[in-house]
Amino acid sequence: MPKAQETVLEIDLKALKHNFEYLKSKLNDTTKFLAVVKAFAYGNDANTIAKSLESLNIDYFAVAYTNEGIALRKAGIKTPILVLHPLSANFSAIIEHRLEPSLYSLKIFDAFLSAASKNNQTNYPVHIKFNTGLNRLGFNEYDVDEIVSKLNNTVAIHATSIFSHLAASEDLAEKVFTLKQINSFKNISKSIIEKLNYKPLFHLCNTSGILNYPEAHFDMVRSGIGLYGFGNSKKENKHLNPIATLKTVISQIHTIKRGDSVGYNRGFKSDSDQKIATLPIGHADGIGRQYGQGNGFVFINNKRAPIIGNVCMDMIMVNVTDIDCNEGDEVIVFGQNASAEDLAETANTISYELITAISQRIKRIILR
Repeated sequence: MPKAQETVLEIDLKALKHNFEYLKSKLNDTTKFLAVVKAFAYGNDANTIAKSLESLNIDYFAVAYTNEGIALRKAGIKTPILVLHPLSANFSAIIEHRLEPSLYSLKIFDAFLSAASKNNQTNYPVHIKFNTGLNRLGFNEYDVDEIVSKLNNTVAIHATSIFSHLAASEDLAEKVFTLKQINSFKNISKSIIEKLNYKPLFHLCNTSGILNYPEAHFDMVRSGIGLYGFGNSKKENKHLNPIATLKTVISQIHTIKRGDSVGYNRGFKSDSDQKIATLPIGHADGIGRQYGQGNGFVFINNKRAPIIGNVCMDMIMVNVTDIDCNEGDEVIVFGQNASAEDLAETANTISYELITAISQRIKRIILR
């Protein structure tokens, strides 16, 4: 692998394929697989990730917002795309680009039904979201009769799937709560099967659900973070490969004396003679200010270099006093051997937040 000469995010498509195949090995042959590629495919490159997964015969994609789905369509993606949080202002665009909305409230349901009817649609695919305990979006169990009645009395839309979302499937201490959610979804599913004139797909499991609750795989599962290399547990992380490696370089090395300060607001004051390195990456690139003041670290020549002072917009400074290094040397911020989870923990956050925050101004290099 050539050494980095600037700040880059390397994306390993072989690791993506490995993760997909590992997660798929947990499923029955008939269970469909939906890949979540919202937020620029969790900070990677949504078009590239989607094209790679489409070549692996993925069944579905999901995005958060309409414009993310439109971007995939413009990139040539043909696979069905579920829009998880559609807004009525975008319904015409959804229909134009053949995206499939999640309908989660009576207001949204009625608005999309009206839009589909006005556009002379027949059996337009929609997905009905139920709330089973996350309390974020979704119909409640007592809404089943009204929703089924509306679906049975229209030809404009067709419920391709019924789904819900687990709240704590990664936390086995919350197993009782998760089983309660699964049971609630089973009751909703049973009622819909009895009353709807056709059978939609049913799906509930996210990545941790796939790994921890095989009894809840139903007709389809959804995976986001698992595809990108994180299993939400140390046990499962061993089976998955992070697909992204964030690299940068040393721009300059300074030797500072006792009492010297580093960065804005004199965020670091040296208590001895020390050697510091400046790196061309900062909070505009996704390395937030919470990683400064000794929180966070990077790897230089396989050694940890703690981030010191306040993170700047375009730069961070790290302590390299005990590291043999030179200007121009490669720096690893996170990757397969430098976990994004470990770095995120130093700022009391999670890998999701760190990897999705990586700015699109950083060059993506695709490793095929």
